[in-house]
Amino acid sequence: MPYFAYKARNARGELLSGVLESADTNAAADQLLSTGVTPVDIAQTSKPATGKDGGVMARLFEEKIRPIDVQLFSRQMYTLLKSGVPIFRGLAGLQESAINKSFGKVLQDLRESLDAGRELSASMRRHPDVFSAFYVSMVRVGEMTGRLDEIFLRLFNHMEFEREMRERVKSATRYPLFVAIAIVIALAVVNIFVIPAFTNVYANFKAELPLMTRALIAVSNFTVHYWPVLLAIVAGGLIGFRLYIGTPAGRFKWDRLRLRMPLAGSIIHKGTLARFARSFSLASRSGVPVVQALSTVAKVVDNAYLASRIEQMRDGVERGESVLRTATTTGVFTPIVLQMIAVGEETGEIDDLMDEVGGMYEREVEYEIKTLSARIEPILLVCLGVLVLVLALGIFLPIWDLGKAAFSR
Repeated sequence: MPYFAYKARNARGELLSGVLESADTNAAADQLLSTGVTPVDIAQTSKPATGKDGGVMARLFEEKIRPIDVQLFSRQMYTLLKSGVPIFRGLAGLQESAINKSFGKVLQDLRESLDAGRELSASMRRHPDVFSAFYVSMVRVGEMTGRLDEIFLRLFNHMEFEREMRERVKSATRYPLFVAIAIVIALAVVNIFVIPAFTNVYANFKAELPLMTRALIAVSNFTVHYWPVLLAIVAGGLIGFRLYIGTPAGRFKWDRLRLRMPLAGSIIHKGTLARFARSFSLASRSGVPVVQALSTVAKVVDNAYLASRIEQMRDGVERGESVLRTATTTGVFTPIVLQMIAVGEETGEIDDLMDEVGGMYEREVEYEIKTLSARIEPILLVCLGVLVLVLALGIFLPIWDLGKAAFSR
C-alpha cells in the first residue's frame, strides 16, 4: 500500500506530523480520526519516515521485526509503567536491552518523537509496519484515560491469543500440506522417470495400448518435453493470484471464498470471529465508544469480507440501531452468539459477553483443529488410492494383456 505524509492536531491543538501506510487518502484520514487526532493535510509520499538509514543491501539483510517482539514490548511496558518508571526512561532501557536491533531503532525513534513533544500513540503511528492501527488506537485510549499500563497488559494478552490461534492453524495444516507436497513429488517422479522406462517396453509390443496407458504416456511426454512451460504456467498463476488478491475486489472475493472452503472454511470463519469478539471486548473495556470500536476492530480481523460486515454493523449503530439488530443483519453470527449479544446489550455488560463469545469460538476452533486430521485422512487415502489405481492399471494393464495373449496361443 502507498504511504501518506500527514499533518494533524490532537485534542490539545498540538500540531503533529508523520507518515502512515494506507489504501488512499480517505482511509488515511479515517485511520487518523480513529486514533483521536484531526487531519489537517494528507499527501502521498514515496517512502515512510522510519528513521532507518543505510542502502538497499543494508535494509535487505536487516533483521525483521516479528510480532513476538511487539508482544514482549507490551509486557515490558506494562511492568515499567506499573512500577512508576517514566515512559521516556523506560524506552531508553528497553532500547539498550533490545535483542532485535531493528526494533531497537524503532524504540530510538519513539524516544526522539517523545522528546520532540509528540504523544506515544502519534510516535507509534510513524511505524505502521510495526504497530497496527488497532494497537495505536488502544495506546491512544490509554493516554486519554490515564490507564496506559492496563492497556499494555491487555494488548499483551490479545497478541498472545492471536499467536496461539496462528500456531494452531499452522499445526492443523502442516500434515495435509506435507501429504500434498509428497503427492506432487511422486507424480513428478513417475511422469519423468517411471513411465518413460515402461514406454520403451511397450514400443516392442507392436500392439494397440489401452486408453488409460496412452493417456499416461501422453501426460508423461508432455511433462518431459514441456516442463519449462508447466513451470511458467504455475509461476504465472501464482503471481497472477497474488496480484489479484492484492486488489480490494480480489481480496474481498478471496476472503469470502475462504470462508466457504470445505473443512478449513469453518475454522477460518470461527477463528476470525473469535479475533473480532476479543478485540471488541478489549476496546469496550478500555472505554472506546461502540462506533469507534467497531471501526477499529474491522481493520484487525484480517478478512475483507467479514471486515465489510463489521463496518455494516458500525453504520447501523451510527444510524441509531442496536448492536443486536446490526449483528443479525450481517448474517455471520450464530443464534447463540446473537442471544449473548442481546443479553449483554440489555445488561450493559456487552464487553464481558463479547469476551465470552470469543472464548466460545476459540474452544470450537480448538476442537475442530484437533479433529481436522481425522477428517482429512479419509480424503487423502481416497486420493492416494485413486492415484495408485490409475498408475497401476495404466502401467501394468498392457503387460497383463500381453501375458493373456501368450497363454492363449
